[in-house]
Amino acid sequence: MPLAMNREVFITCAVTGSGGSQERSPHVPRSPKQIADSAIDAAKAGAAIVHCHVRDPETGKPRRDVHLYREVTERIRAADVDVILNLTAGMGGDMVFGSPEAPLPLNEKGTDMGGATNRMEHVRQCLPEICTLDCGTMNFAEADYVMTNTPGMLRAMGGMMTALGVKPEIEAFDTGHLWFAKQLVEEKVLNPDALVQLCMGVPWGAPDDLNTFMAMVNNVPSTWNWSAFAIGRNQMAYAAAAVLAGGNVRVGLEDNLWLDKGVLATNAQLVERAASIVTNLGARILGPEEVRKKLNLTKRAPIAA
Repeated sequence: MPLAMNREVFITCAVTGSGGSQERSPHVPRSPKQIADSAIDAAKAGAAIVHCHVRDPETGKPRRDVHLYREVTERIRAADVDVILNLTAGMGGDMVFGSPEAPLPLNEKGTDMGGATNRMEHVRQCLPEICTLDCGTMNFAEADYVMTNTPGMLRAMGGMMTALGVKPEIEAFDTGHLWFAKQLVEEKVLNPDALVQLCMGVPWGAPDDLNTFMAMVNNVPSTWNWSAFAIGRNQMAYAAAAVLAGGNVRVGLEDNLWLDKGVLATNAQLVERAASIVTNLGARILGPEEVRKKLNLTKRAPIAA
């Protein structure tokens, strides 16, 4: 197939995630202030979009408390730099089974299952431009953990996003997730100008080899916008691969902790490294207002408390 390089690229920074990375790097932000400050620094380094989870300020464990999202949102909106806000809506679908011989009852430690309205409440209140829609159920690396997103749940949450005027970022961890995303558009649950994040190298989803990556790319409709990332050591290689394949770039501490061998990164440093790769390829980096126009996004303040 011919090279279809993207010449106008936006960068997303995934600021903190929900994994146990806070135990492996002091740069992973925990409190709402730390998360917002790190997102603002990433924006100053060239990220047009910041993708945010929240954590327990004391332990660093994943949380989905609305007040934590609200504080992060208000701090970012009050910053002296403009940036597009992308809040996760993936929390609340965590299921941890018991042992292989006794899978039920579920293991309460790590299990966090919420209804669609509950999982979307922080999005309703904070009104980010974008929120994520993990478009399928998947085994992760952990032995008995399943990320659970049923078709019914995705239709309900996707419909809420559309009604709120918040653009879903479809998180596709494998080709079947893209298949269902196209079904959601066909059913008019999602608008036709969809946005996709191709998530590569996450066990046990799509591996990050280039054959699988191009299979994912070739399953994205030509009218959709997309970005891609790979976790760990291939994060920066995928910054180049995504641009060369016609897409946009995601980096950040959610996906990778390292700048160089033995050197722990900050979010701003990862964005700066990605921006250098993008510009050295001959592409131009888009700012947040340009991306809002490209993706048909609306910037709004949170609803009154």
